[in-house]
Amino acid sequence: MVIVFAIFAMFGFSRNFLSIAGFANWMNFASTVGIIAIPVAFLMIAGELDISTGAVLPASAMMLGISVNHFDFPMWLGVVMTLTMAASVGLVNGLLVTRTQVPSFIVTLATLFAVGGLTLALSDFLINNTNVSLQSPDWAKALFGTRYFGFRSAVYWWIGLIVVFWFFLHKSPWGNWVFAVGGDPESARNAGIPVNKLKIWLFILCSVCTALAGMCQVIQFNSAQSATFFNMIFFTIIACVVGGVLLNGGFGSVIGVVFGTMTLGIVQQGINYTDIDRNLSLLIIGVMLLIAVLMNGTFQRLATSWSSGKKED
Repeated sequence: MVIVFAIFAMFGFSRNFLSIAGFANWMNFASTVGIIAIPVAFLMIAGELDISTGAVLPASAMMLGISVNHFDFPMWLGVVMTLTMAASVGLVNGLLVTRTQVPSFIVTLATLFAVGGLTLALSDFLINNTNVSLQSPDWAKALFGTRYFGFRSAVYWWIGLIVVFWFFLHKSPWGNWVFAVGGDPESARNAGIPVNKLKIWLFILCSVCTALAGMCQVIQFNSAQSATFFNMIFFTIIACVVGGVLLNGGFGSVIGVVFGTMTLGIVQQGINYTDIDRNLSLLIIGVMLLIAVLMNGTFQRLATSWSSGKKED
């Protein structure tokens, strides 16, 4: 992240990349990805994957917009209904993965298209449109959709979740369970860890955080669309892998995912502050991802040797 930041700071210095506005620009982008990326990382550490986030995000935004703007429900009720809907999707994902033993990639791929198609169909049926506008009350704007010092509310939600998730993964017993399940599910089960229940709750957490990101978007921009966000799927996984989460599970950290998300944000938005061709941002992201995957084995060896050395001391 430091290297990428230094490169863009050098090429974007004359265009105010280092200004507060420039900093806020890529942080605002990173916050939406980051809110989703950390629970996705939890699932990856536990040996699972959730790609249904690309459909849950627009579904949550549309549900909040339709329930409040079209049916005149109170905003607080719309928020509760949206989070409940997202939790239900996560519950379905978790139950299908744990009960059928079908790989989570296939299960969440199915729910990705199912939720995406259902969002389009219900939007067209209920409001005869695939887009919806939303006028939010002041308290909702203050919580989810305004800017403070140039930064969107989502940035502050992301920072708060970073603290909570860091404590959960690295300081609480449940965090040890996540690592244990990703390292060796059978040994974890024999040790008394409720493997299936843990995975179900991680899927629910992933969907609920995705709904939070969706609500922040629709309240911020006063509108939502029902199209599936396929880019968000790749962005969250890239942020996790670049942040050092191993693809085979068992290793990862919250801070690493934060750095990976920030790196992605710098590349994706910072390129607008330079003379570099905007289309090359995807090339840079692809190169970063390839390097990160190739370095995964190195990350694991370094983490293992550091941990072993610490125990010997």
